[in-house]
Amino acid sequence: MTDKVLLVDDEAHITRNLEKVIPWDMLGLTVAGVAKNGVEALQVMEEHSIQLLLCDIRMPVMDGLELVRHIRDKEMPCDIIMLSGYQDFAYTRAAIQYGVNDYVLKPIPYDELTGVIARIMSSQRSKQRQQIEEQQKLGRMIDLASEKILYDIIMDYTDVSSDHWLFSGDEWDLRQQFVMIVLNLDIGAAETKDWRDWPDKERKLWNFAVCNVLREKLQRAGLHHAVLQTRDGEWCVLIEGKQLSSFDREQIKAWADMLLSAVKSHVKLSLNAGIYRQFAEVGGLAGAFKDVQRGVQLTQNDETICFYPLDVMKVSPADHEFWVTAERLIQAVKRGDINAADLELERMTAQLHAAGEQNNASVKPLLHFFVLHLMREMKEMSAFTREQEDSLWRRLDSPFVIKDLLMFIRQLTLGVAERSVDKRKQSEHSLAEAKAFIDRNLNRDLSVEEAATHVSLSTSYFSLLFKQAFGETFIEYMTRQRMELAKQMLSQTGKSISAIAKEVGYAERRYFTKVFMKYTGDNPSDYRSKHGQDGASQQRSVNLEEDEAR
Repeated sequence: MTDKVLLVDDEAHITRNLEKVIPWDMLGLTVAGVAKNGVEALQVMEEHSIQLLLCDIRMPVMDGLELVRHIRDKEMPCDIIMLSGYQDFAYTRAAIQYGVNDYVLKPIPYDELTGVIARIMSSQRSKQRQQIEEQQKLGRMIDLASEKILYDIIMDYTDVSSDHWLFSGDEWDLRQQFVMIVLNLDIGAAETKDWRDWPDKERKLWNFAVCNVLREKLQRAGLHHAVLQTRDGEWCVLIEGKQLSSFDREQIKAWADMLLSAVKSHVKLSLNAGIYRQFAEVGGLAGAFKDVQRGVQLTQNDETICFYPLDVMKVSPADHEFWVTAERLIQAVKRGDINAADLELERMTAQLHAAGEQNNASVKPLLHFFVLHLMREMKEMSAFTREQEDSLWRRLDSPFVIKDLLMFIRQLTLGVAERSVDKRKQSEHSLAEAKAFIDRNLNRDLSVEEAATHVSLSTSYFSLLFKQAFGETFIEYMTRQRMELAKQMLSQTGKSISAIAKEVGYAERRYFTKVFMKYTGDNPSDYRSKHGQDGASQQRSVNLEEDEAR
């Protein structure tokens, strides 16, 4: 696709010569039209996207300088070369003030003009490429930040509200809808026994590899997405719903199949996919995720891809109540609340006895799924030793008596809950260390994964502890610390905004500005003017510095 040029001169022979003599094709340009004055030129520019304007100064009705003023007032993105036979410096100065790129005197030296056009278009295209690259970079930054926030939303660690500064801005529409696909490795299946035996470090690498495969496949498919690893062997994929005119089950199922095939091909793992049965809004993501997770656990389904929750009649009220009890039990274990954990275990035992009297065949699968769920959660808490894991696998892989397994679960959960009291003290020390680590690294792109690894905790458990300890998520805390530091530097120093952005961890100034405006309601320049010491003189020096840099 070639760029377009508009020729404007009241002398017809000049525009004809320009059309014939200048090698437009070689310059990558097409003459979109000619005009005899500024009024006609503006009409053409309203109809076509013009990248270059060659314009005479002296013309009837509307002269060249007036035309240029209108173009700049309307912010039309167009480079301009002025043509004139008047060697009057006043015209040249006026043209420069209006942002004209170059000025060529008549009679026109066509070779020289060709060189000027080539230089201007080369510079224009270079700027366009740079803008595209910067926009892509900004887009990647926003996507990465959104992915981190979406993780906190999915795990129900953050409050989703239009009043929350984190959700202001044009990239966060709380009415936005997502397709949710939860990919799950059935860790209890016979074909995954080898995977279960891998060291934790190796499993982390494979979890990471699956995330990369999913992102690459979705990107190639042109789908705007987020990929979140929710726990060991489980991933949540969110695809923006606006890419579908309606909730098209067949299309969504095809996307899930595409992802499963990609993981099978590249990572050699067979996964199952649970899809939330309708679009999920931002505020409903945590509930939708739980529905899919619970659906996978509560239903015995031979299908690789399934929509959840299933019809109400297919999941019994007793099974649903059992899973509610299971969730309460896991939360009690995480808190280290021994009494609550014991109470939920008693309730679970009673529910299993009642279910066994009605349908004994359903009890073992239900308990089996719960044990796997409990195991995963405890591993995320780093509260599960390898010996305990191996012991539990041996029990699950062999015929078991429900009473014995319940007794083992009781011993296990109460033991973990007791250790959780001691771990809480250790966690306080770990979080204090993590907080200091974060504060030391505000100037770089620090991820929650890196902070969690620094204190030897899993990402999900670290995120949970962090929210409990500080009342805000990792991303909320880190962003707030960066913004407060930026506010201090804007008000107390004369550093350029670009330099401040880098010092608080934002390599791209425009992204820093977006976040700063979300947090304070002002862009950095306005904030400095309002709150800076001797703000006016500081701003002048900053503007001069940044102008020179550009």
